[in-house]
Amino acid sequence: MDAPGAIERALRMVGELLEARGERFAIVIVGGAAMNLASYVSRATTEVDVLAMADPAAGEVRVVRTPDAPLPAPLLAAASAVAKDVGLAEDWLDVRVAEQWRQELPPGLPARVSWQEFGGLEVGVVDRHDLVAFKLYAAADHRGPSSVHVQDLLALRPSDAELAAARAWLVRQDVSPELHQVLDRVIAHVRARR
Repeated sequence: MDAPGAIERALRMVGELLEARGERFAIVIVGGAAMNLASYVSRATTEVDVLAMADPAAGEVRVVRTPDAPLPAPLLAAASAVAKDVGLAEDWLDVRVAEQWRQELPPGLPARVSWQEFGGLEVGVVDRHDLVAFKLYAAADHRGPSSVHVQDLLALRPSDAELAAARAWLVRQDVSPELHQVLDRVIAHVRARR
């Protein structure tokens, strides 16, 4: 399952299984799967980073909350069945990213999420503004200009204002001087390649 549209197909299959079982869930995603669904990149990815959950069809601006760890049993069962069918890892719906951001999500994130429906699974994709912040952190965490996170950040084409806003949010999450220095290096790299 390594084609660019494969994760979207897997999400659709999970949604179809959930719908057939009378179940409905809503997840908010970040990372490569979000970048693909929002058409910022077209590349293969083998996991979906689940940032949050929401109440299905709860209106335009939904309350997002940290996902259960593990995810609810019916959602996990559907994801597991799809994983076996299409050759994904058992934990391809990955909640580890949510653990990093339990303290605070970017201000206004819930209002900026765009929703896609896949049967019984609603998938919220965080906005480009928020992807810039998450990808800036990931790029700082995975050092090196050739990392996929740096490439994703470049694909988002962030403005100086967006980079500054992302940096300001990130330094509130982690006050270590080392992170600040790495963020500044990544930002300089991105600015030089726009």
